[in-house]
Amino acid sequence: MAFELFSSESTYEGKAFSVRRDQIRLPDGTLTRLDIVEHVGAVTVLPIDNEGQVWFVRQYRHAAGLDLLELPAGTLEAGEEPEACAYREIREETGMAAGKLQKVGEFFLAPGYSTEYMHVYLAQDLTHDPLPGDQDEFLSIERYPLAQVVAMLRSGEIRDAKTIAALCIAQPFIKLG
Repeated sequence: MAFELFSSESTYEGKAFSVRRDQIRLPDGTLTRLDIVEHVGAVTVLPIDNEGQVWFVRQYRHAAGLDLLELPAGTLEAGEEPEACAYREIREETGMAAGKLQKVGEFFLAPGYSTEYMHVYLAQDLTHDPLPGDQDEFLSIERYPLAQVVAMLRSGEIRDAKTIAALCIAQPFIKLG
């Protein structure tokens, strides 16, 4: 017996995501309810400049209660293609435009409870070309050499899941130790 959806209802509509409650029958016949975060998808961008520096943003994440070091990332706008979102987000968050953008992978962020799907891009040949950022984002930009990024990953200094996953996915495309 496979998983069978019996019902689905919207329980919350927010700015960044919505929540639905599904009732499903499990393979053993048990009925259960699952709350699912519905998200339109997002991108994560790994910007590397001509000096081999990786561009990060540091921002306060209220749910974690911490300032986290992250790769630039953002949510897809309605009808927006992931590549267009990546070009936009790097400019909004770092002030730099990518002369070369390459998709290196994709993944579900938290498939146990969310539909959010991340597209990962490597951005190179960076030039200064800022776009206005989101009004609710207060970011500081930090740059680190690739070797230091590897050390930061190993030490646990980088704790953002999308950043860790993107750096791992991008390894075949960059020299990351």
